[in-house]
Amino acid sequence: MFRVERSLQDRRRRRRRADESTSQLPFWVGPAIALVLVLIVQALVVKLYAVPSGSMEQTLEAGDRILVERIVPSPHDRGDVIVFEATPEWGSLGPVTNVVDGALRVIGTVTGLGPGAPYSLVKRVIGLPGEEVACCDAEGRVTVDGEPLDEPYVFEDPAFEPGTLDCTTEQRSLRCFGPVAVPEGEFLVLGDHRSASSDSVVSCRGAPEGADCARFVPEEQVVGLAFARVWPLTRIGAVD
Repeated sequence: MFRVERSLQDRRRRRRRADESTSQLPFWVGPAIALVLVLIVQALVVKLYAVPSGSMEQTLEAGDRILVERIVPSPHDRGDVIVFEATPEWGSLGPVTNVVDGALRVIGTVTGLGPGAPYSLVKRVIGLPGEEVACCDAEGRVTVDGEPLDEPYVFEDPAFEPGTLDCTTEQRSLRCFGPVAVPEGEFLVLGDHRSASSDSVVSCRGAPEGADCARFVPEEQVVGLAFARVWPLTRIGAVD
């Protein structure tokens, strides 16, 4: 009996020492561990991203928070909504002007709550490496290698009237572009809100055929596939 009681007392002492040791950790250790875990998850598995503009309406709206899957293997498929790190030809956030600005960008990168660094954009993959993309056919549709696409997600496309305002009339429709050859290892991307999207062909719309005006997204700049809206609560759902 004495041995049993002594054993129980020893266990209680060890437990008290462990509790005291834990309670003596600096207050910042817990938040620091949580931050490291968030960084690991965002870097390797899934990233929270804040949609910066209305260029993907009505699939995505400015201010939406979306989850981006980082482990989907490349290449991506046509129709995928992707987030990518912008190369210089796509623009930038501009230089960090002060400590507060820098801190806000770090917070945005980690949490998705605001602009992050590097500068990232969200668009839909339309042209795959080696394909030729153009607009428009006689019905005003985008074509890939001559075949028209069915695009139910398009919102507010530029005006197009066959015979009155199309790709053959003196005043060309701003819907018209290309044909554009997509380089190997790159994607041609468009916004769903076609009349308000600074995308791969924004400088090509209405331009003469053969103009060197398109910009592309290198495969290595793709952050991942956008698969879910998580905020605001009224817009929770899949991204498709």
